Amino acid sequence: MCYEEHDQRIPQAEASSQSVEQEEVRVPMQLPTLLSQEEREALSQQNAARHDWIEELGAQDRSVTGRCYQRIADLQVSTTDPDATIMLHKDGSHLGYQTHYVVDGGKARIILTVLVTPAEVMENQPMLDLIWRTRFRWKLWPRHVTGDTKYGTEENIVALETQHIRAYVPLPDIDHRTAFFSADRFRYEAERDVYLCPAGKELHFFQAHSTERSRRYRARAKDCNHCPLKAKCTTSKQGRSLCRSVDEEYLERVRAYHTTEAYKKAYRKRSVWVEPLFAEAKDWHGLRRFRLRELWRVNCEALRIAAGQNLKRLLKKRGWGRRPFPAEAVFALFLAAYGWIIPHYLGEVSIYSCIGSASLLSKRECLPSC
Repeated sequence: MCYEEHDQRIPQAEASSQSVEQEEVRVPMQLPTLLSQEEREALSQQNAARHDWIEELGAQDRSVTGRCYQRIADLQVSTTDPDATIMLHKDGSHLGYQTHYVVDGGKARIILTVLVTPAEVMENQPMLDLIWRTRFRWKLWPRHVTGDTKYGTEENIVALETQHIRAYVPLPDIDHRTAFFSADRFRYEAERDVYLCPAGKELHFFQAHSTERSRRYRARAKDCNHCPLKAKCTTSKQGRSLCRSVDEEYLERVRAYHTTEAYKKAYRKRSVWVEPLFAEAKDWHGLRRFRLRELWRVNCEALRIAAGQNLKRLLKKRGWGRRPFPAEAVFALFLAAYGWIIPHYLGEVSIYSCIGSASLLSKRECLPSC
């Protein structure tokens, strides 16, 4: 009797294990989209080839190299913290990190996403990944994004504007660096695809010096050489030339934002509500130094600091009973406990101090102490 029951239970156990295995290998159901199979495959290959800053925890993509550029971190490495890279400072060059914040534009100044990258990573590189992470993680649809000039690259602007998010970022002014006429003195006629110079002469499309991302326009040499304004325009005997981006319409749209009151208000809010976040951690709570080494540990510490700052705002908003809860005291207790746990359980020491400023997409620069 017992053996028969045992024999009957064995197939049931095997069947249950097989069903569990089938559930584990079940492919997720694909949602219906307007993409064709070829477009879906091309998009999958493109996403697989791109560098995901969030997944890589802010690590640099060293497969990308320049023809005339060599990273210092490819030749020199720290024996104490291999992930820290060279950064320039007013006192010289140091090893360190940069902390990027994505902050809500409201009065609460809630930190939504945090990412620490080596100092060699430029601020504009992880910007889009941080924004998309914020959107999908918190199910938000921001109306605009504010940042300083370092974030105002053409790639970032086009990506934001195509998603109907206004890019409130200053654009680098490279046209007024010389005494010659800047590009804004030339009028573009889209119907004829020509530029008109201040003297009324036409600059036509020049295929030879154009690239995939920019179009070159050049005036006739005889028009420029006999022009009375040539001394203020160019010294070239071949005629004045201009370079127009293929995404110039997005850049012109962003330039138009700069004269609006909404842009000015957002930029004022950035300097008052966002930039002091790092000063709050450094000056009020003594967080001028990272207490851990290696990139993944530093990311964990940055997340703890941001969580503590958000906790302060939550307690300040809700209070505790009839009296406001002492948020600063609780935050100091939290940091003191964290500072006691780290040296006792992880055995790490503090080697990084923090400087710098913040923006809506912000950075904190961290360099070693002597």
